[in-house]
Amino acid sequence: MHHRLLKSALLVPLACAPLAHAQDNAADADAAAEESTTETVIVTGTRATGLDTFTSSSPVQVLSATDIESAGRPDLMNALANTVPSFTAQAFGGDMANQTLQAKLRGLSPNHTLVLVNGKRRHTTASLAILGGPYQGGAGVDLNFIPVDSIDHVEVLTEGAAAQYGTDAIAGVINIILKKNAEGGGLSVSQGGHFAGDGETTAISGNIGFEATGGSYINFAAEYREHEHTNRGDIDPRVLSDAVRDPAQGGAVVNENMSFADGFPYLNQIFGDAAYKIKLLSVNGGIPISDNAEIYAIATLGDKHAASFENYRLPARVNYLNPMTGVREYFRPFGFSPREETEETDHQGTLGFKGEAGTWNYDISSTYGKDEIDMFTRDSANASLFALTGQTPTNFYDGTYTSTQWTSNLDVSKEIEIGMAGPMNLAFGAEYRKETWTAEPGDEASRFLEGGQSFPGISLSDSGGHDRDVTAAYVDVVFEPMEKLRLDIAGRYEDYSDFGDTTVGKLSARFEITDTFALRGTASTGFRAPTLAESYYSATNVGPTTAFVQMPPNAPATAILGLGAGLQPEKSTNYSAGFVWRPERNLNLSFDVYQVEVRNRIAATSTFFGTLGGELFSQIIVDAIIANGNVLDPEVTAEGDTGINLFTNGVTTETTGVELIFDYAQNLSSLDITWSVAANYNKTEVTKVRATPAEFGTTQALFDQEALSDLEDTMPEFLVNLGATLEWERFTVGVHELIYGPSSDFDNDFGNTNGTPMFYKNEIGTTAVTNLDIAFKATEKLTLKVGATNLFDEYPDKRNATHRAVQFGANDNSAVAGMPSYSPFGINGGYFYGSLSYTF
Repeated sequence: MHHRLLKSALLVPLACAPLAHAQDNAADADAAAEESTTETVIVTGTRATGLDTFTSSSPVQVLSATDIESAGRPDLMNALANTVPSFTAQAFGGDMANQTLQAKLRGLSPNHTLVLVNGKRRHTTASLAILGGPYQGGAGVDLNFIPVDSIDHVEVLTEGAAAQYGTDAIAGVINIILKKNAEGGGLSVSQGGHFAGDGETTAISGNIGFEATGGSYINFAAEYREHEHTNRGDIDPRVLSDAVRDPAQGGAVVNENMSFADGFPYLNQIFGDAAYKIKLLSVNGGIPISDNAEIYAIATLGDKHAASFENYRLPARVNYLNPMTGVREYFRPFGFSPREETEETDHQGTLGFKGEAGTWNYDISSTYGKDEIDMFTRDSANASLFALTGQTPTNFYDGTYTSTQWTSNLDVSKEIEIGMAGPMNLAFGAEYRKETWTAEPGDEASRFLEGGQSFPGISLSDSGGHDRDVTAAYVDVVFEPMEKLRLDIAGRYEDYSDFGDTTVGKLSARFEITDTFALRGTASTGFRAPTLAESYYSATNVGPTTAFVQMPPNAPATAILGLGAGLQPEKSTNYSAGFVWRPERNLNLSFDVYQVEVRNRIAATSTFFGTLGGELFSQIIVDAIIANGNVLDPEVTAEGDTGINLFTNGVTTETTGVELIFDYAQNLSSLDITWSVAANYNKTEVTKVRATPAEFGTTQALFDQEALSDLEDTMPEFLVNLGATLEWERFTVGVHELIYGPSSDFDNDFGNTNGTPMFYKNEIGTTAVTNLDIAFKATEKLTLKVGATNLFDEYPDKRNATHRAVQFGANDNSAVAGMPSYSPFGINGGYFYGSLSYTF
């Protein structure tokens, strides 16, 4: 542990030293760093014009295209995770969630962050994160469908903004601003991989701009990215167990074949990245139709093929007793590893018209987005079908999830002189949104009895289509009642066809003490209706010895348990206060404290068991599964663990935190240096927990230690990002030291210790991760780059040793996950890369 912190300690004085010499070097730095410190005018967090991160009343961080490129990984989500301290990206997900990883701000749900593209609402993924962990229930925007080369910059608003942008913007807003250049462009190629020798990643991207007519712009971007599997799993204890392999100890004779299988003993490859190939295209264009009006269009199109390994199945798992010969036949005598695959198409288009009518500004637009995921299970089998007939398909179509979002907006604004210290900016508008989510059933073999191994197809009872309409109106007023004081007051009314109406508000203030120092603060309320996926998703999630039903919250079967009323909206209150300081044009410092309370919060409950180790644990849970129409694997029911998982409005959480952002541009003769510190402290506490309904017939808590720890403890307690970018002649070197605070969670042992569920605590200690990026400008147009993220190949601490010993003793395949999957810096270790880029 100490060697990790030593590297960080060496960088701390380097990052702090420039502040002490700021006044001495200010004159030289002003001249040398003029271009690098030019502030981007922001459009997020305010309806007023001409503001930047210093003059804004709200905390906004801006990432340039250069910042994103220097982050090392060729995708937006990892770039944000390596740059914005309150942004955390998912490292690993279960089942289909491993192919659509989620992210979040300030430790809240992925569903609490609103994503915009050029200020227009981005549609969400059709996938839903399940199977436990801090991202469970997430159905946010898949940032991987935005071509990186299309991005001019990204604005991250790190406070609640439901009154301004929509009621789901509880944690903040990510606004992706696309390039508008009407000429020139660039091409880039990058290649990388992990130090362990896997996870090879190739990316090819390009961008080009045109001027079709005078004053117009049309900017195209395209990207192809390919990523190979990684595997960080330990040995599956079933593979080495005499009780499994030795016929004399009860194992099937055929299981002895495992010793001769390719890759033995590392046969279970589930714990690692999914492989994927993704193709992206985007266009951003605008054509003036008069001196003060423009038609604009935005479009993105993406196609992704992804595949992830699931748990290894033993050779004896799928078998058939031939009635003619009396001989037992085996589907795969060496066992098999099913793969879950998806074919996903994602597209969004916006058409708009904006301009000026007299002294009024207007923007009329309509945006349609769709995400469709076709799901397949490959190299698998339907065990019941094989047991009955001696035959089974090996590939299954499991069904399709589709989500759509159609949003139409009218935005109007005007500056009005009202006799105060400055003009008042009045903005108002309206929005109509149509949302749908559909689950289409899989083929017949995928859903026959328990379905295919690893991922049963969507059943007829779990399929269906759902939709809702949302109408909204807002008003936002920015004014200066006195010199140095600016107030921003916003109110929003929204009406959901399925949940009724609500009104939320926001008040922001900025008071300028001096020309270089100002105080700022915000108070706001929010409201989030559950996503359609949260409300209606239902499926059976299986492992070699487990089968758990994700019960839909509004199903009749859920009513048996006293939770059948369905999900209800969340409500939130957000407070923040801080200051900004700019003593010189090349030095910026902001500091904010915040508190976010989410009431009636939707969260995943404890796991409730129907059977445990093949023994009846709760008859009412078994009855609920039957009532929901789910058919479970008879072998799992006889020998393994079965049960249910639920989403419900079950807790109130309070998140408190501190965020600090510092940057300083310095000139030392021929060397230009930009120093930066970005830090976040964040803590979530559950302050209220819903009691278990009496219908459960158990004293088990509705939210046990595992469920509560996913909400409270899995995010790092703090993140400090110390950075330095050095520019010398043709070289640019960027070094970032990311110091992740401690995090933890509890694991349910599924009764392996003493026959009833127990909980073991996993902990990841404070860890420093070093990122290095070196660029050489060979010519004015050609740049070569090499670098590494996690340069010293750091891994999270191992999971609880006692629990892992229990898992090995019980031959539990879950032991293959040797590290906590919630690790904020991933599970794959170091990654190196090289790239070549050409601009024209």
